[in-house]
Amino acid sequence: MDNSVMIKGDKYGIVLVMDKDMPFSDLLEKIAEKFSSAAKFYGNATMAISFKGRKLTVEEEKQILDTIESNTKLNIICVVDTDEERQEMFKKAVEAKLMAQSTGTGQFHKGTLRSGQVLESESSIIILGDVNPGAKVIAKGNVIVLGSLKGTIYAGINGNENAFVVALYMNPVQIRIGDTIARSPDDAISKKNMDMEPKIAFVESGNIYIEKLDKDVLNDIQL
Repeated sequence: MDNSVMIKGDKYGIVLVMDKDMPFSDLLEKIAEKFSSAAKFYGNATMAISFKGRKLTVEEEKQILDTIESNTKLNIICVVDTDEERQEMFKKAVEAKLMAQSTGTGQFHKGTLRSGQVLESESSIIILGDVNPGAKVIAKGNVIVLGSLKGTIYAGINGNENAFVVALYMNPVQIRIGDTIARSPDDAISKKNMDMEPKIAFVESGNIYIEKLDKDVLNDIQL
């Protein structure tokens, strides 16, 4: 029995266990076979994924996600870090912010925004899904994307430059916060920021910056 690639499930979603010695190109073929054969089982479910068995680069993770997307209708909203300490820190940070938002004037949207779709909010908004290229989110408050941000985001459109944007995977076409605009990857948003880690975008001294989402940054931002 070929166990070079195994698909398991846990409370977060899918766990992809991979052989640590197999050439990566061969591994991608095995992943394609496994997910193609399981495509009907998973349907168009929305799930998180984590990787085990071998250390992957950001580019390798992206190639695996592209392979899964090509062979299934799964909507992978995020990659779960298997580093338990970092994972727990992020979980608590997000839960704290979600609680603050839900007790204020924030709203939720569940589902992926596809090209051509526009989502507008008179307050802050939390999106449980991806924002694909060609999609746009416009909010008077903050924008939190619990998935991949690859579209356009306008936060603090009433001129509030204390607004912020959070995403599990930050790779936007454009971000505008208040009256400050940054475009990817040539302006203030740089390529080095486009890895698969939770990020926050905010305005400081007239520029938009993107940093890793950690406790220090969370303590500094204003709701």
